[in-house]
Amino acid sequence: MRLWTERPIKVGPILLVAAALLALLLALPGQTVTTRYLNDLFVILDGAYRVAAGQVPNQDFHTPLGPFAYYLTAAGYALSGTLGGTMPTAMALITLLVALPMAHVLSSRLHPFIAIPYGLFLLLIMAVPVNLGEGITSLSFAKFYNRIGWAALGVLLVMHLRPVRIDRRQTILDAACAVALTLLMLYTKLSYGVVALAFLLLLLSDRQQRLWSAGALGITILAALIIALVWQSSLAHLADLRLAFDVGGGLRGTWGQILDHVLVNLTDYVLLCLFAGIALYRTRSVRDLLFYVFCAVAGFLIINQNFQAWGIIMLHGAAAVAAETILRSEDHRPRAVDHGNWSTTAGARLLFLAVVLPTIVYCLAALGLHTIAASVRAGISVPLPNLEQVRVANLWTWSDYDTATAYQDVLRDGFDALSKLEPKPGRIFVLDTGNAFSMTLSAPPARGDTPWLQWDRTLGSAGYIPAESLLADVQFVLEPKPSDNPDAAKGPLPQLQAAYGPYIAAHFDTVGETQHWKLHRRRPPSVPEATLHQERRS
Repeated sequence: MRLWTERPIKVGPILLVAAALLALLLALPGQTVTTRYLNDLFVILDGAYRVAAGQVPNQDFHTPLGPFAYYLTAAGYALSGTLGGTMPTAMALITLLVALPMAHVLSSRLHPFIAIPYGLFLLLIMAVPVNLGEGITSLSFAKFYNRIGWAALGVLLVMHLRPVRIDRRQTILDAACAVALTLLMLYTKLSYGVVALAFLLLLLSDRQQRLWSAGALGITILAALIIALVWQSSLAHLADLRLAFDVGGGLRGTWGQILDHVLVNLTDYVLLCLFAGIALYRTRSVRDLLFYVFCAVAGFLIINQNFQAWGIIMLHGAAAVAAETILRSEDHRPRAVDHGNWSTTAGARLLFLAVVLPTIVYCLAALGLHTIAASVRAGISVPLPNLEQVRVANLWTWSDYDTATAYQDVLRDGFDALSKLEPKPGRIFVLDTGNAFSMTLSAPPARGDTPWLQWDRTLGSAGYIPAESLLADVQFVLEPKPSDNPDAAKGPLPQLQAAYGPYIAAHFDTVGETQHWKLHRRRPPSVPEATLHQERRS
């Protein structure tokens, strides 16, 4: 039987059921289990807490991420009702949402044997609580936005292929899916959105798909204009992105680190070259060649901006397109060479399975580990109010566990000191990567600051938000004390103190000191200053 007649296999329903099952594995335990990047988790939860408190990303706080990243996590917070359930619920929700356009795109363009494993591959990448390229036991929801971007881009790239049937309904659905995926990437992390827009421009070269791709571009631009009018923070978002870009540079890291990115992903590049070479031998298509080159180059540029070693998922998307192209070319060959056709098609299908299966097993094992650990309440609960459902586990990750345990002691020390203050502190700023205190004290967050104070990524010697702007609404500053560790002098604290210490000294009084923290309260303004401030508010 020829593969193109295997359409009775319902690809769409299979992928939707798979997405629902993965969502249940994430959300049902109602707990977050992490083994590393605890500080990054608090950055994410602080952002969700701010949105739940009524703040608007880039309008009320600085961030290089798109607003959808924060509204998604805020939705997870609202649906779960706890900070510990925020990220599993949020990722369950986005897995279900992305599965909708995925089901349409893959079922209309790929053979079932390609569509089903590739769809599972993308769903698991999105659902797994692991930064791609790290160990199965390195459980963390940090960098979740990268996994969303890779999965959405992986679906969109398949639209390079022409659908099996071209009619009015197909055209409308194609445009709707492309718009939804592109907007998701634009407002989650802009680098993915830019690549998505470039891909849609490249798709205009296909006469048979030009109508819906042009429509998708037009609708995306119109939607972006409407969002800009409602959000009223697009320029502020671009300014925050520009700051992060200036700090990180065009290509992150040394040339040695850039070379590492190439070498770690070399196997995927070689497999893509193999698939693309066979497909181009069959099609002789310049448009296809440009597509494969685009995936290889754009994918590398994205991962080079990420805190991620392995996982250029655009290469897997290009491999899926190439595998499908090979199968289609065999479908159109004379039946007289059916035996040879079966050998070629079987080889292409098995080779593609070899490309995605290791990652499917890896992600499924990590997701299953998180589900089991969350269900049995593995590890220890974070000893702070509102964070009881966040658990730090030692899953053969001793070094990370020791670091996280020590960090929790530091947080508890700061929380105890803040709890004793009268009146109750609010608008708290932490001179550290993340702020866990506002949400644990149920205190109003400051406006104009940032939940993500990471030296050399969101700010650095190349540029940072001026203290007069960053700390204008802040009432309390928690300044970490230098660690006894000799490596502490090489950390970000000295740079942060140099950038913001003079302003803190000029406008804040030290009101307490603990083993790990110095507490600063904003100095009351003088009478003329207070009068002038009141007149300005009037």
